[in-house]
Amino acid sequence: MDRSGQLSERKAAILGVLVRYHIRTGEAVGSEALAAGTDLGVSSATIRNELAALEDMGYLTQPHTSAGRVPTDLAYRHYVDMLPARPKLRDVERREVVRFFEEALADVDEILRGTTQLLSRLTRYASLALAPSSRESAIARMELVDLGSATLLLIVFDTGRVDKRLLELRSDTPRDVVEAVSRGLTEAVHGLSLQAARQAVVERARGAEASLRPLFSAVADALGAIEEAGEAEHVLLGGTANIAAEEVFRGRETLRQILEALERESEVLHLLRDAALTPPVTVTIGHENPVTGMWEASVVAAPYGPEGHAVGTIGVVGPTRMDYVTAISAVRTVAERLSAAVEALGR
Repeated sequence: MDRSGQLSERKAAILGVLVRYHIRTGEAVGSEALAAGTDLGVSSATIRNELAALEDMGYLTQPHTSAGRVPTDLAYRHYVDMLPARPKLRDVERREVVRFFEEALADVDEILRGTTQLLSRLTRYASLALAPSSRESAIARMELVDLGSATLLLIVFDTGRVDKRLLELRSDTPRDVVEAVSRGLTEAVHGLSLQAARQAVVERARGAEASLRPLFSAVADALGAIEEAGEAEHVLLGGTANIAAEEVFRGRETLRQILEALERESEVLHLLRDAALTPPVTVTIGHENPVTGMWEASVVAAPYGPEGHAVGTIGVVGPTRMDYVTAISAVRTVAERLSAAVEALGR
């Protein structure tokens, strides 16, 4: 986080107290409230002068002439940049995260859907998850499973994603033949992308006995279908009702704009991809958001995946008057647990 600021120690202290007060209450903050409710060690007159200076510097704004002041995006940015490098999640919330991943399923898509719900419960904000793309994943395991009346192609990717396809085969294909082909293909495609794996299967078909070519052809077609389906990245949303419940948005045009923005998947994808470039956690505040309609919202996001190889992003969306400590600690903790789960699934 960028901690380079031009504020004096006293201005920074007053600004920090004001931002925390406003996040907690949602009210405009005056000098008397700051002097009475804090231990700044200066008079209300001094605080008033410093607040005026902070307003001139762009950190505060005054909704009404007689009212107190509220933070601007710049103030929230300074506040976030001055937070501890690793804010701690409360014990009860940490235990909930541990329980969730102890019971997590064996499919990363199912885990991600649960993760969005988990983040929404922890933060009371809307949650986002960018799922891994099978296009950019490597095959960790592939096998043919004889179901009696049909044959199943099962693929596990190194991202933890699982894909299944039923193959249309002749009913007289011997089971031992299917098993032998399965063993050979598993070795041949391990570590390959879908495109490379499909090419490897096509090449094997050329040198195979005529009776086996329909089986290889069915596998190649299934790999092509999976690759085509995986071309489009997708974003999972959870807890959008939490945004509607925020009083700061209620009954305002901003609420409609934010909800519409979240439906524009291409813009949200751009936001989440950018977050993956700056681990461990990215906080985008108000007008820093590239997504039109989210300029009164903040996004806290983190990449997940094996160390040094992000395969997706998770995050939360809330008002700029966000509980940043809880949001950052929750997103970071969940991202770390999710990374470990993805790495284990991809082995």
